[in-house]
Amino acid sequence: MSLYQLLQARAEQERPVRVVLIGAGKFGSMFLAQVRRTPGLHILGIADLSVERARKAMHDTGWDDGSYDASSAAKALSTGSTFITDDACALINAGGVNVVIEATGVPEAGIKHATAAIDRGRHVVMVNVEADALVGPLLAKRARQAGVVYSMAYGDQPALIAEQVNWARTSGFEVVAAGKGTLYMPEFHASTPDTVWDHYGIDAKRAARSGMNAKMFNSFLDGTKSGLEMAAVANACGLRPAQGGLKFPPCQTDNLAEKMITETDGGVLAHSGQVEVVSSRDRDGCDLENDLRWGVYVTYKTENNYVKRCFKDYGLPVDASGAYSALWRPCHLIGLELGVSVASVALLNQPTGVSREFNADVVATAKRDLKLGEVLDGEGGFMVWGRLMASGDAMAINAVPIGLAHMITLTKPVALGEVITWSDVDLTDEIKNGLAYVTRLDMQQQFAPDKGRAA
Repeated sequence: MSLYQLLQARAEQERPVRVVLIGAGKFGSMFLAQVRRTPGLHILGIADLSVERARKAMHDTGWDDGSYDASSAAKALSTGSTFITDDACALINAGGVNVVIEATGVPEAGIKHATAAIDRGRHVVMVNVEADALVGPLLAKRARQAGVVYSMAYGDQPALIAEQVNWARTSGFEVVAAGKGTLYMPEFHASTPDTVWDHYGIDAKRAARSGMNAKMFNSFLDGTKSGLEMAAVANACGLRPAQGGLKFPPCQTDNLAEKMITETDGGVLAHSGQVEVVSSRDRDGCDLENDLRWGVYVTYKTENNYVKRCFKDYGLPVDASGAYSALWRPCHLIGLELGVSVASVALLNQPTGVSREFNADVVATAKRDLKLGEVLDGEGGFMVWGRLMASGDAMAINAVPIGLAHMITLTKPVALGEVITWSDVDLTDEIKNGLAYVTRLDMQQQFAPDKGRAA
């Protein structure tokens, strides 16, 4: 039976899946725009630090004002309306909740909310890739032990990539590479919230009027978000990054099967089973035709001559040997597709992608020469960007994860391009006792890789 049929059945039985959304930003708003058209789902509550922002998200996405006027979660449960609050943990603990969507984008908040949901017996859909890249394998393990599901968010690229990897392996193919596309140039690693709009070709005043968050957009541009998403994919799919992290090779969709394969077979990959992001722009600054800027891909291989002939007979893109082919999806719809995850975890007890290993990490890297005494400003800021590394390599140098590189003080200078290590910062008691640091340390101890070097 399809997810849609299962949802219809729940609607007919008047037993909708009760959902709590934490974070009413862009991703959450996109989900709100579609969930009202999906049978069998009830948004019981929305939690956001700004109640007015959550109300605006409901209004802007087409909800009638009277549908979100419940004075409490209990009233929302009995009337089928939506309760809006700034108290996320109280909403998680409210009666009747089945699924919690964590969409804040803040690592510590994500860990706090996911932990509370798991302890309360709620399924978790983790939109917050920052939290997942930091401690996802541990949260997933805790969820399994509690008998609930912890899942990546369908519509976001990591879950869509995991779906393609699963398709390839279930069909009997060797996964050679998996990843996504993005707009990339080497100079973007130094981008700051002051320069981000110039790179995007957007007027800064218009961006401000539209409520576009400069730090968030800068995280996509400077390479951090790509690193976080590929870490999530590596940890979910048993894949690994190349030595030194992402290379962002320019590549058109037509060339994926020829280029995103191992160097020994004429491609650009260091090894089979690699995560990699392809650029939609060549290094000369020219945008490619048939690019994959908004999409995801997987390249896969067969050793069977009969299957090679099938590849050719059915018009698949292949390399010169005929052994490698590629599958791609040209776009993703972010929160508009999130209902797939909600239905899957609630009705099938199955995640749409889940971190199981600690294969990759994303480490804070200096955007410029940093001085003693400066306070790091985290993801998308002026000082550091997130570089993807094999987790063993990151642990070997005691690297600071990008998710923890916020409001910590440097105790020595760090040169442009160097990775920030814990010996470079003041590791105060406040940091060491914080939920994010404690949970991360627990995750490292439980999931430390056996081998410290990338293939």
